[in-house]
Amino acid sequence: MGNYFEYLHTVGFEETNLVGNVYYVNYLRWQGRCREMFLKQRAPAVLDDLNADLKLFTLRVDCEFFAEITAFDEVSIRMRLLELAQTQLEFGFDYVRLDGGGAETLVARGRQRVACMRGPNGRTAPARIPEALGRALQPYTAGLAEAGRTA
Repeated sequence: MGNYFEYLHTVGFEETNLVGNVYYVNYLRWQGRCREMFLKQRAPAVLDDLNADLKLFTLRVDCEFFAEITAFDEVSIRMRLLELAQTQLEFGFDYVRLDGGGAETLVARGRQRVACMRGPNGRTAPARIPEALGRALQPYTAGLAEAGRTA
């Protein structure tokens, strides 16, 4: 296991704009999909919490673009843990086009800040990161303590 969680995606026509490159909102959708697949594969107990009263609110999201990708490009979305606090997380995302033969091109880089909240809709309050999620993130925390990014 590397220091990132990887979600592989093949770009479809519906994700491109009129000139044939990927419409920017899809990069943000892929961040969400990558996060969902991480929960499904590495922290399935958190899914039960989400069906109860846990809410994972996306507070901030961004994406910086370096190169274009088009339909049928193979893309690796690599999610890294950038910060781990008591009630919030920050993830980094590298979007890498897999060019075949082992060649890779970094096409974009993004970030996402997430807050854990609990309670009924309309009356939520900040909550500690669930233990199951903390355990699932443990392999990705290497280097965070030295950088002062854990609480």
